[in-house]
Amino acid sequence: MDLHLASALDGVGVGDRASTLYQHLLDAIVDGRLPTGAKVPPTRELAAKLGVSRGTVTTAYDRLTAEGFLVTRVGSGTFVCRDVVPHRTRQAPVGDVRPRAVWATLPSPVPDAPPSEFDLSVGGPDTSLFPLAAWRRLVSATLRPSLLAASAYEGHGDEGLRREIARYAGLSRSVVAGPADVLLTNGAQQALDVVARAVVDPGDVVVVEDPGYTAATRLFALHGARVVGVRVDAEGLVVEDLPRTARIVYVTPSHQFPTGAVMSLRRRIALLEWAARRNAVIVEDDYDSEFRFENRPLAPLQSLDRDGRVVYVGSFSKTLMPSLRVGYLIAPQSLQDTLRQAKLLTDWQGDAVTQGALARFMSEGLLSAHVRRVTRIYAERRTALLRGLASLPAGVLEVLPSAAGLHLCTYFVDRTVDDVAVARAAAGAGVSLEPVSVRFLDTTPRPGLAMGFRRITADQVPAAIRRLGTVLPPP
Repeated sequence: MDLHLASALDGVGVGDRASTLYQHLLDAIVDGRLPTGAKVPPTRELAAKLGVSRGTVTTAYDRLTAEGFLVTRVGSGTFVCRDVVPHRTRQAPVGDVRPRAVWATLPSPVPDAPPSEFDLSVGGPDTSLFPLAAWRRLVSATLRPSLLAASAYEGHGDEGLRREIARYAGLSRSVVAGPADVLLTNGAQQALDVVARAVVDPGDVVVVEDPGYTAATRLFALHGARVVGVRVDAEGLVVEDLPRTARIVYVTPSHQFPTGAVMSLRRRIALLEWAARRNAVIVEDDYDSEFRFENRPLAPLQSLDRDGRVVYVGSFSKTLMPSLRVGYLIAPQSLQDTLRQAKLLTDWQGDAVTQGALARFMSEGLLSAHVRRVTRIYAERRTALLRGLASLPAGVLEVLPSAAGLHLCTYFVDRTVDDVAVARAAAGAGVSLEPVSVRFLDTTPRPGLAMGFRRITADQVPAAIRRLGTVLPPP
C-alpha cells in the first residue's frame, strides 16, 4: 500500500497526526485507491513505516471501523469493507447536474480588494476597535442554563434585542416602531432576501440605484426580478426617472453607496408619493448612517411614510463586526406576517447567544458609547484622507461630498480613464481601493475610486496617498 502517507504527515503536530492519517485513509477508500476488500497493514507495521506511535494508527483505524469503512477479522487482519462503494476519481465529471440558468445571467460580483500595505478598501469597520472584553462578559452572561432550557425554534428573534432595536432606532434615527415590528435577520443581506421572497414575483421590475450596491442587484435578479438601474445625482435617486412598472425600489438614502450622496427631503417626499401612486414597495437600507461627520441626518423614509410603503433595513455589521451577523427589518404591518414566515422558511432562528449578548450590550449603553468613541477615531482618519486627496494634483480626481459612512468616493475628471487598471496598479503599489465603474448597471459607467478609512490610521494616510499618486494619470 503506497498512498504517500509519510509525506502527508510531514510537519503535522503530534496531536493532529491521527486525524490527518484518518482523513488520508478515508480519501483513499472513497476514491478507490484502497479498493473494497483490500487488506490494510497491521497497526504496528504501519506505525513503524510512518515513524509514528502505534496509538496514532490505532486511533485512525478505530474511527474508520466505527464509521463502517474498515472491518477487523480475528486472525486475518483489517480490511476495507466490501459494502463501501467508491466514488469516481475526483478528476472525472460526476453526472450532469447544473445550476439554474439564472446564475449565468447575474451581474458579476465585485471582487474584494487584495490585501495591501495600505488598506483603503471599502467594507466593514475596523475590528480592532471592537470592545472585545465587554462582549466576552456579555456572551458569558447570556450563555447560561436557563437559555438552554428555553431553547426552541423561534424565528422572530430575541425579544429583548427587538425591544432595544426599536428604542435605539427611534432615538438615533427617528424610526417609528415597537418591538413587535422588528424582525431579526442574519445581517442586512438576509433581510433583503426575506423581502424579495415576500414581495417579488418573477418578472417584477425592481429598481436599484445606479451606481449602487451590487450584492442587492444580484439578489433581486436571483429571485427572478428584472432589475433596472436608475441614476443617482447629488440629491440621491432621480425619482422622475423611475419606470412606471417598478414593483420595488431599493435605496440607500442616508448615505448612498458608493457615492455618499444624501437623498434630499424633496426627493424623499417625491419617492414616497410615487410609491403610493404606483402601489410599490420601498426598501430603505440605512447603510452606514451611524457614522455621521457633518450636518444633522434627515428623517428616514420610514418615519415620513404615511401609506405603509417602506421596509426599513438595518444592520450592526458596520457598527460592530460583520461576523456577528445581526440585522433587522422594520416593515409595515401588512407585510409583517409574511416576512416572518419567509424568515422561518429560510432560517428557523438566529444565534440566540449573540442576540442576547447584543441586547445587553445595548441596554447597558455600550453600543451608544462605542459609536461615539469610534466616530471620533474615524473622523480623524476621514479628515486625514480628505487632506491627502486635496494634496494630489488638481484636475485628476473629484471628491464627492459625503457626510457619513466609512469611505469617500471620487470620480476621475477625465471620463476616459480606466479605473479598474488604476486600482490594479494601486494594488501593485501597496494600496487597496475599489474602482467605481464596476458598480454601474444600466447608466453609462463613470470611472472613479472609492477609498475607505476603516482600516488605516490617520498617520498612515499621507504615505498611502503618496503611493497612490504614483499610479494616477496626469491631469
